[in-house]
Amino acid sequence: MAGQGFFQDILDGDVFKFYADGEWKTSTSGKSVGITNPSTLKTAFKVQACTQDEVNKAIESAKVAQKAWAKTPLWKRAEALHRFAGILKDQKNVIAECLVKEVAKAQKDSVTEVVRSGDLISYSAEEGIRIMAEGKFLASDSFPGNGRNKYCLASKTPLGVVLCIPPFNYPVNLAVSKIAPALITGNAVILKPPTQGAVSALHMVHCAHMAGFPKGLIAAVTGKGSEIGDLLTMHPGIDCISFTGGDTGIAISKKAGMIPLQMELGGKDCCIVLEDADLELAANNVIKGGYSYSGQRCTAIKVICVMESVAEELVKNIVDKMAKLKVGMPEDNCDITPVVSQSSANYIQGLVEDAQAKGAKFHQEWKRENNLIHPLLIDNVTPDMRIAWEEPFGPVIPVIRIKTVEEGIHHCNANNFALQGCVFTKDINKAILVSNAMESGTIQINAAPARGPDHFPFQGLRDSGIGSQGVTNSILMMTKVKSTVINLPVESYTMG
Repeated sequence: MAGQGFFQDILDGDVFKFYADGEWKTSTSGKSVGITNPSTLKTAFKVQACTQDEVNKAIESAKVAQKAWAKTPLWKRAEALHRFAGILKDQKNVIAECLVKEVAKAQKDSVTEVVRSGDLISYSAEEGIRIMAEGKFLASDSFPGNGRNKYCLASKTPLGVVLCIPPFNYPVNLAVSKIAPALITGNAVILKPPTQGAVSALHMVHCAHMAGFPKGLIAAVTGKGSEIGDLLTMHPGIDCISFTGGDTGIAISKKAGMIPLQMELGGKDCCIVLEDADLELAANNVIKGGYSYSGQRCTAIKVICVMESVAEELVKNIVDKMAKLKVGMPEDNCDITPVVSQSSANYIQGLVEDAQAKGAKFHQEWKRENNLIHPLLIDNVTPDMRIAWEEPFGPVIPVIRIKTVEEGIHHCNANNFALQGCVFTKDINKAILVSNAMESGTIQINAAPARGPDHFPFQGLRDSGIGSQGVTNSILMMTKVKSTVINLPVESYTMG
């Protein structure tokens, strides 16, 4: 049970505490923020509404702790991360229960998220050892006009305090994808979990606490973004921000100042299906890539651009498979579960009604029960419909029928989002040419868009983000280069 047994220290009455200075604390505000269960629309949990003073103190403590952590040998940092990963996996069922209640993720998928997160932490520990242990040696005589009288030793050093802001849909995995690279590189961490998903994240933080990290090195502050959001993102004590979410990230990037930013802000991932595609394969990937977790994934297929000559067959195949999707509650491991909030459901409904009013063809009846939206395939979508361009973040996929592959490429590249995309064809030459022409961060060939494996580079173009994620790229992004130059009194050449 959440907040019980192993996790009993993180709960005060019916409100979950925040974490700072190596302790679980109750906010002096005396206020809390409720978290609504998307399935029942009732309050499932409450978290502390931290004050600005508590945020300031957490950052100050992190600054102090980081200096000592940076002097901790790499192998000891890695050992702590491995302990963290082991504890997290041991507690997978309790944390999964929180995910089910907070974000309506199916039970089996919730367990998978926690286990995957443990694997990511362990991989980050090992990759961090490899990357941080290596430096670069340069001799001055490799540049014209210089003799060999200067030696440069370049190494990687931590940035300081990293602010980690994950989204609701993967509040554990996308938290540790930021936290683990930050810690192995010698940084401190301030975690601002999403309100919806905060309790899952706090349980994850308790696993880190029990792993024995130094006091102050990790903090998790909860509360309303309107009250502590700007303070966190504009705080002079923050040296780096890693954010995953929506267009809030654009506002953050304009306010953050001269610090490194890593941002993933959503996508309208385009699936182009050519005449020679394996339509069974394409349909299976639309089901998996478009409707899993009710389409609430940045890498979900958000629009299908299919050649007219094969459109009927592809659509029929998809519709037949959609009929087998299980719709219901996350506790029952359904494929389609309630979307995260009523406002999200209302937004999706607005896109659907706009398409319907403009003449789109529906292959299923529009059906909504509170936050539970039944899967829908919308055909004959035209560019004047909102759903052709906007990200629904729900189990609704538009189909645009195209006469040429250039039409599909244009639709992909005309969108403000450019996270991922995919192309289905049996011709590898066509696949490469289309992939090269699609201006998105990642293009999958004959598979749906996906984030992972977690060590693969993951990035978006245009409004989809700044920088690149993935374990290795995150480690590199959370470090800076420090050069030490040795000046010799005379030129010196190594003799064999």
